[in-house]
Amino acid sequence: MPDELVNQIKPKLEASLSHFREDLSKLRTGRAHSSMLDKVMVSAYGTSMPLKQLANVSAPEPQLLQIRPFDATNIQAISSAIRDDQNLGLNPVDDGMVVRINIPPLTSERRSEIVKQLSGLVEECLISMRGYRHDCLKEAESYKKDKKITQDDYTSVQKLVDELMNNYKNQVEGLAKTKEAELMKI
Repeated sequence: MPDELVNQIKPKLEASLSHFREDLSKLRTGRAHSSMLDKVMVSAYGTSMPLKQLANVSAPEPQLLQIRPFDATNIQAISSAIRDDQNLGLNPVDDGMVVRINIPPLTSERRSEIVKQLSGLVEECLISMRGYRHDCLKEAESYKKDKKITQDDYTSVQKLVDELMNNYKNQVEGLAKTKEAELMKI
């Protein structure tokens, strides 16, 4: 029974770690990559749509993003959506067919802002993991109250969950340190 409870939390922790990795890949490091624009929402066809549903995004050069709309009538909306997203801090230029974005080198001020965003992402991830830990321990406690598990089993679950949490916390912090080093490298 204790292993069963611990096995229920593993996929949830793995999902949180996976989501954290995905968020890390979207943080700007001074090099162009298409996933930088994944969260951009564009007003087109009377609704708000993700950019990747309206255009192909590519990075033909390390400092350049290129966006080819599927429908050229959306080019102004795409440019506006990117320009209006303050978190990106990008200035798109369009020629009527393609939107190009030169990725400027990061200033030390901008690097510090991104490191703060990184800290927020770490905290969000750890909070979600702590929530899963809390839910698991609460369930184990209810099992103990219902006499489905013994006090020793409950203590065992606590120990196993804490070990698992420490493992995932160390992975999150390691990924964050690597990303921070990448961000601060000039």
